[in-house]
Amino acid sequence: MQQNKVKQLIQSKVSLAPMAGITDYVLRSLVRKYAPDALLTTEMISSEFLAQNVQTEITKLDENHHPIVYQICGHKPHLMNFSAKYLTQFADMLDINMGCPVNKVVKGQDGSALMRNPGLAADLVRAVKDGTDKPVSVKFRLGYTQDEMNYIEFGQQMQEAGADFITIHARTRSQFYSGKADWSKIKALKTNVDIPVFANGDITSIDSAIECLEQSQADGIAVGRGILGDPTLIGRIAHYLKTGEKLPIPTLDEKLNILKLHLDEEIKLRGELVAIKFFRKFYPYYIAGIKNASKIRGVMVMEEDYNKILEYIEYIRKENSTLIS
Repeated sequence: MQQNKVKQLIQSKVSLAPMAGITDYVLRSLVRKYAPDALLTTEMISSEFLAQNVQTEITKLDENHHPIVYQICGHKPHLMNFSAKYLTQFADMLDINMGCPVNKVVKGQDGSALMRNPGLAADLVRAVKDGTDKPVSVKFRLGYTQDEMNYIEFGQQMQEAGADFITIHARTRSQFYSGKADWSKIKALKTNVDIPVFANGDITSIDSAIECLEQSQADGIAVGRGILGDPTLIGRIAHYLKTGEKLPIPTLDEKLNILKLHLDEEIKLRGELVAIKFFRKFYPYYIAGIKNASKIRGVMVMEEDYNKILEYIEYIRKENSTLIS
């Protein structure tokens, strides 16, 4: 029954990977605009936080956001169970974060730290399964370190505990995001579990998506940092996998239009001053490759006046007119 649900949810073969502080309501909405059928995933939601703040903007969604996964982070089964019960009303699938490499997450026994404690990880899967009638997935890495690559056994244990779906980032925790994702290793996991597996890491184009699928033999791919500055990427990959047609990368003019839309929607969600400060992290990606990118970025990230930001956007168009068409 659950496997039929999972197959429906992943039929596009592409998902938006969760990124803390990045894949918020606005960015999910932008990705959905260009990818009508792809599987979206929320940013990581702390079960500790959720237990104290059930009325939170992090659960905000539109009807067209479906299919969507809500990702939970934590290490206490009773809180994960509570979170599952609460988030079920919004989600098509619930995901447990067992891959985040950030120090403050790992020190709290969450994220990648769970790969060193498969017994507890399995308990979390069972706790979430007990709290929902939706499919349950897990996202993890190859292992904690190069010497602790236990991803095959770990995946099998999560499946035995009741996981219906796996997303694996093809790096270890100790690598964080350095080096190159080793997609070829995912093939061994795929052949040793019976549930669908999505590959994640370094997918930044249609061509890298094709190569990842060939090396990993995965059922699909999860795209994370590759969408920064280009929310159309997931839609273009999904379109290629469905039709064989490679849609063009957005022009600079199109990227600047998306930048403005992205900023405007963040302002609607958060208020002008908070949104402008929040948005600073996105400028480098939208204007990468333009003339004087570093200098312009340095000015834009300090600017708090919305109208001035619009002036900078128009300045970029003018100064990079050869890149617009």
